[in-house]
Amino acid sequence: MSATKTVLAIRHVAFENLGAFEAPLAEAGYRIDYADAGLADIAALQQVDLLAVLGGPIGAYEDDLYPVLKDELAIIAARLDKGLPTLGICLGAQLMARALGARVYPGRAKEIGWKPLTLTTDGADVLAPLKGLPVLHWHGDTFDLPDGAINLASTDVCDHQAFKLGSLGLAFQFHPEAHEAGFEQWLIGHACEIVATPGVTVPILRADTKRFAAAASKAGQAVIRRWLEQL
Repeated sequence: MSATKTVLAIRHVAFENLGAFEAPLAEAGYRIDYADAGLADIAALQQVDLLAVLGGPIGAYEDDLYPVLKDELAIIAARLDKGLPTLGICLGAQLMARALGARVYPGRAKEIGWKPLTLTTDGADVLAPLKGLPVLHWHGDTFDLPDGAINLASTDVCDHQAFKLGSLGLAFQFHPEAHEAGFEQWLIGHACEIVATPGVTVPILRADTKRFAAAASKAGQAVIRRWLEQL
């Protein structure tokens, strides 16, 4: 299929990209462009068919330290106000929540590694392919559920793991886009956080990724395909 639409992904660190989502996006006719936060002029970005805001090791509330977040929040808020398709992953989900007026703050514990979700009634529909599968978690912050949003999943330490806003806004606190290809870059890029988190080690993360990533990324692709069909 030739690309007739554009998805622009705001990327905060080079290795946290669209990952396994790139294939279904291309299949659905999207050309994929990246805008790197800290390099691209985020405030000057043009309107696109789909905006994706990706993960990164900074807080969604740290716009005093990272002013680029103010531009991201403004763009996200404007799109959501107009009902334009918007996808958020990890930090991107937190920024979507904050743009909708919800609070973002440190969670009960850091959540790094592979484990399954508990799906809500709505989540059992939207996230059906992920039911029972361990997925990748990599976050210390969480957020309150924004007004008008529907919670889709939780874990024991994170009440809001995904939400939808109507049919055009979708946010994941976890990483359904993660796949084994390139995961070594995650281990290198997040080395300081790994060593500082009790119970989390490089060998464990590497072994669990080898065990779980193939099934999880295939299921994540199925989730995003279903969502793209609604846009």
